[in-house]
Amino acid sequence: MTEMVYGSVPVRDGEPVLPKWWRTLDKWSMAAILSLFGVGILLGMAASPPLAAKNGFPAFHYVQKQAIFGGMALVAMLVTSMMSPQTVRRLAVLAFAGAFIALIGLPFFGTDFGKGATRWYSLGFASVQPSEFLKPVFVVTAAWLMAANEEINGPPGRMWSFLLMVTIVFVLAMQPDFGQASLILFAWCVMYFVSGAPMLLIGGIFLSIIPIAQFAYANSEHFARRIDGFLDRSVDPTTQLGYATNAIQEGGLYGVGVGEGQVKWSLPDAHTDFIIAVAAEEYGLILVLLVIALYSIVVLRSYFRLMRERDPFIRLAGTGLAAMFGVQAIINMGVAVRLLPAKGMTLPFVSYGGSSLIAGGIAVGMLLAFTRTRPQGEIRDILRGHVR
Repeated sequence: MTEMVYGSVPVRDGEPVLPKWWRTLDKWSMAAILSLFGVGILLGMAASPPLAAKNGFPAFHYVQKQAIFGGMALVAMLVTSMMSPQTVRRLAVLAFAGAFIALIGLPFFGTDFGKGATRWYSLGFASVQPSEFLKPVFVVTAAWLMAANEEINGPPGRMWSFLLMVTIVFVLAMQPDFGQASLILFAWCVMYFVSGAPMLLIGGIFLSIIPIAQFAYANSEHFARRIDGFLDRSVDPTTQLGYATNAIQEGGLYGVGVGEGQVKWSLPDAHTDFIIAVAAEEYGLILVLLVIALYSIVVLRSYFRLMRERDPFIRLAGTGLAAMFGVQAIINMGVAVRLLPAKGMTLPFVSYGGSSLIAGGIAVGMLLAFTRTRPQGEIRDILRGHVR
């Protein structure tokens, strides 16, 4: 698909790549992402020393690893954000094929690290979670198919994207990894809605989740245990949800003080899935609201810029990436405050995790590439032209 160029916005021929990138970049979103990374390092210094001591490492062993992974993520984000949408699309389609093959191979070559779900490949010195890399490239691939559907004599891209989505969700559910499966489903539904799908069809898809969830509850002990724990009125204080709930209550508005929190000594996943509980306990509601504001800036700024985009592929891909980024943050924080059942999902750019950080850097780099200013005018210019 060829990007259509309209409007009277001047094109600066021969402009160097870096100045052009900086001029067209959404600097507010970039600043918010860098701030989230900084918050992640700050909270990692608070949450990871107990785990390092338990495993016989220096106090800031995991902070150093997070800084290394984060540096790799930032490099991936910057490089990806400098690419054209066409280059991002081509690379994403190729990467999707590789990530999907890796996902299929998990039952045969993967490991669960004792967590009851086979989601990782162990490399000895590190581990890789294919689903983290699959999410952003699936969004771009699905957006390409949906946009191709609108072309004259184009392929049935919507149907193909639907079949891809169903296949991926099924494979993820078999791991089981219902959190990532729900993210894939949600992002696809958002893109499908934006592409012009009828509300009845979207509603039917969501209603179909009910019998699927009932089947999963009856046949998956892993899934049933998490749902039972979520629905139980009483919270066992010795469970992860119990520790997180108590930490958030103890933190109050301003927190108990830097380094004074106790939840990090009790929660095995304090540096990953429940990092927001550490933030709430030591720094209080103030830091939690700041984190929420930073995620909101990225998502809302992206949507406002995408509303001016004419290319349907860019509009759909950017919408899906922004939705996935924001909803993953909502799910992680919703689990910590017991609004949602536990899903084992990281907080983007804040939680510890190599796959999560690097894949997140690629995803946000794609989003920044799609939301860069291009010499095309705005959609409303077309409407004005038709009125005249």
